[in-house]
Amino acid sequence: MKNIYQLTKPIGILGVGSFGTVLANIIAKKHNVLVYARKESSLDEINIKKTHRGINIHQNVTATNDINQVAKQCDIIFPVVPSYAFKAVLQEILPSLTSNHILIHGTKGFSVEKNVDEKNVKIFPNDISTMSQLIVNETPVYRVGCISGPNLSKEIAKGQPAATVIASKYKEVIEIGKSILHNDLFQVFGSFDIRGIEMAGIFKNYIAIAAGASAGIGLGENVKALLITRGIAEMIEIGNFLGVDSKSFLGLAGIGDLVATCNSPLSRNYTVGFQLAQGKTIEEVMETMTEAAEGLNTIKVIKHLSDTMQIQAPLVQIIYKVVYENYPLENGIKLLMRLNAGNDVSFIK
Repeated sequence: MKNIYQLTKPIGILGVGSFGTVLANIIAKKHNVLVYARKESSLDEINIKKTHRGINIHQNVTATNDINQVAKQCDIIFPVVPSYAFKAVLQEILPSLTSNHILIHGTKGFSVEKNVDEKNVKIFPNDISTMSQLIVNETPVYRVGCISGPNLSKEIAKGQPAATVIASKYKEVIEIGKSILHNDLFQVFGSFDIRGIEMAGIFKNYIAIAAGASAGIGLGENVKALLITRGIAEMIEIGNFLGVDSKSFLGLAGIGDLVATCNSPLSRNYTVGFQLAQGKTIEEVMETMTEAAEGLNTIKVIKHLSDTMQIQAPLVQIIYKVVYENYPLENGIKLLMRLNAGNDVSFIK
């Protein structure tokens, strides 16, 4: 098939949060980049001051507040917006999207049609969508990918080495994504299991909240190792129920991302857990957050899904009680230690 994608055109970015900003800089090393920024202040920072969120902006990056301009000028677009805003952003850009576009998103969250804030809401698998499913369902775009991995934005912004995964059903999307992103400091792997890669990136966020909370009350590396290993087991258990291949949870976008976010105060989800352990309420924590911590919504989604479908997910049950039911964290740790240990690696089939 003839390659219709012109890499001489700008590459589009939707969203200028921390990851969108560093992604723009990565791509700008080899391509012109057109980023969509809703706020006028962000336009002035990026286009005139060449700085944003304390990060120096590459000369090849230009910002616009016209989202349809991005679709008209760019064949390849990276949406990097929070999951709660993702559908609305797609609806904004929809008039200018065609089946010739490629969209590679960087959002680690679910879209849910039901109100997950309700205590006893029933969540079935068909009620939740990953961002790639949203793109396919809401737009004419079918060549869809995602980018996921241990990509702490502040480390990348400092020029530290990192790696990621581009996942798609289409080899062309993976190869184009690799070509755009790979450089001497940013390694890019590929995967055809886009659903598994998305799920791995979503699930690990609530484990990171638990890891941050354990650190916040002064617990050490042994408990953190327990949370990480039992966390990956629970992620695989839920993934298997949803028809996801276990292998995607064992790679860079699964256990790799899990290790990074469970060990770093640069992780928003880790920070949420740490602050909760310091005695703040969830409302107080959210007031201090300048960007979304996707794990907070994921806890609700997975808790209600596991209740509805009777999935064994004890960690999410404990974390939900601590975060949303004012259950003492110390008691949560006691519950963790009382879990039926079973076989160590029974989750590998």
